[in-house]
Amino acid sequence: MASFYFALRSSFAREGVISMRIRLFLKRFLFAAAVAAVFIVPGVWLFFTWEKIPSSIRVTQGQQVLSLDVPVRGEIYLEQKSNETQQLVETISEADVQPAMSGQVLQVDLSQPLTVKSSVSQNYKMDVKLFGFIPFKTVDLQVVPQQTLIPAGVPIGIYIRTDGVMVIGQGEFEGENHAVKAPAKHILQEGDYILKVNGEAVEKKAQLLDLIAESEGKELVLTIRREEETFDVKVTPEKNADGEYKLGIWIRDNAQGVGTMTFLTEDFCFGALGHGINDTDTAELMELKSGSLYKTKIVSVKKGEGGSPGELTGVIDYNPDNKIGVISNNSVEGIFGSLSEEIASEITTEAMPIGYKQDVELGKAQILCCVDGSTVPAYYDVEITGIRLEHDNVNRGLELKVTDAELLLQTGGIVQGMSGSPIIQNGKLVGAVTHVLVNDPTKGYGIFIENMLDAAG
Repeated sequence: MASFYFALRSSFAREGVISMRIRLFLKRFLFAAAVAAVFIVPGVWLFFTWEKIPSSIRVTQGQQVLSLDVPVRGEIYLEQKSNETQQLVETISEADVQPAMSGQVLQVDLSQPLTVKSSVSQNYKMDVKLFGFIPFKTVDLQVVPQQTLIPAGVPIGIYIRTDGVMVIGQGEFEGENHAVKAPAKHILQEGDYILKVNGEAVEKKAQLLDLIAESEGKELVLTIRREEETFDVKVTPEKNADGEYKLGIWIRDNAQGVGTMTFLTEDFCFGALGHGINDTDTAELMELKSGSLYKTKIVSVKKGEGGSPGELTGVIDYNPDNKIGVISNNSVEGIFGSLSEEIASEITTEAMPIGYKQDVELGKAQILCCVDGSTVPAYYDVEITGIRLEHDNVNRGLELKVTDAELLLQTGGIVQGMSGSPIIQNGKLVGAVTHVLVNDPTKGYGIFIENMLDAAG
């Protein structure tokens, strides 16, 4: 009996210890949750508030409503802190005109819409402050002239030649007597541009191959550009199994393909693609020596499916007679250049104003492109499902979903070759299509039009 009593008491004791441990765990858990709520929730709020305020805001001359809808205040001033600032912003609510106008600085409440008025182009700064006094973010506020662009949406054939010959890889080859050779190993790298051989400028792949073949195994001095640096390296070609002199590198001097023109200016300058032309092997942006646009026509469509992106196939004849423009800039934000006046006159869509970042809204929009073999672009319905004003990838500031039944039937959504298709919302050109989501071709990404214009110069 005593032993039963002892066992029973021990059982209760163990249950008591377990119960105490559970209570202690719950207390610690609740304490940790409370600490997390104190720090994480405000942190998330600060992050999303930061994301909703662009680092650079452009407003057009005249009168424009600026609505950021963020619970912070701002101070707007010229770099020189001039009294002219007072004439820049007038809030819609008369009550908001009164507070804290201290001579050279205009204080505004960014939770309320503002009517921005200016008759001249000017650059301002806006210091954003939490609770009206904690420094949070500095914004460039630019008043710019009203600008209109012609949305193009037409297919283009693209050809670019690199500035020098690009190294896309290096490796080993079989030499004489089955020896393994790798002359360029640890000397050249992927992404290097070979500019000269023994002081002779190199412009084409065939020219470089000839110089290597004619070296007779003598040491070559290569002038290369690696990122921002240009310097010389020495390398000695060696014979392969066929007795030919090689360096053991793969090289490229050009790229070509099909894309879509985004916009055209009144003086026949164009922007296209919404992203740069990268090398397919190294993924590096190709450095442009020269480039041309050619006439093309979409002849077939490979429909996109989950896991397999679709593609527009165009026929390009690189005959000089089919050349329609010159590419002068290959940048992360797209390709830019000038179009022939004759071809420009064939683009008949009406010019429309630019929609800046703060003008873009979640919801309905349209893209303009050619997918059915016609050279006349058509409008297709999409939905803007995400807006990332400060995205670290400039080509993915907009998230899109194709909703147009006809486009879904023809292409399955966004396909390769549609890059550069203008995105239009509320009568304004706001961006361009850049990428498709491989696992779901109905979804993709876009770039803000103002980012393309910044790169266009």
